[in-house]
Amino acid sequence: MKSKLSIVAVLIAFLTTSFAFAQQDKSKRPSPPDSVHATTADGVHITIHYSKPSLKGRQLGVEIAKVGEVWRTGANEITTIEFNKDVLVEGKALPKGKYGLWSIPGESETTVIFSKVWEGWGVKYDESKDQLRVNVKNSTGSPVVEQFNISVDKAGVINLAWGDVIVPIKVKAAK
Repeated sequence: MKSKLSIVAVLIAFLTTSFAFAQQDKSKRPSPPDSVHATTADGVHITIHYSKPSLKGRQLGVEIAKVGEVWRTGANEITTIEFNKDVLVEGKALPKGKYGLWSIPGESETTVIFSKVWEGWGVKYDESKDQLRVNVKNSTGSPVVEQFNISVDKAGVINLAWGDVIVPIKVKAAK
């Protein structure tokens, strides 16, 4: 009888601990979660969920979000982006839906990737699951942005800003 009680006690302790970890406050992470909800002037509703890493003295493009390497465009879970209607991203068609947002930073331009895979921890990129890739010219921002930030304006420009780099991605409703 004692061994059955011990097993039950261990199971209860395990389940309680697992539930507590599952319910952790994600805002206390070093790269806290954030989201963007915006509707463009032409009626595209864009929802983005991502986590915000900080530079913390690291060199952008060298130590973090390395030039020429696939980056999860945020931290922690895969950054997701969702469109309520078919869109043109930098002039290329993308069906409405939810996507994982990845990128390949470059010195003067960044490849932005919309993946069919949008669930999971953001380190398992699979090129065969790409829905769309577009190249976007980088611009320079000032002041330097310590913590990665994504914003969307009414004109349909999604800005990925970090350090002194801004990647402006143009989105508009498909006709």
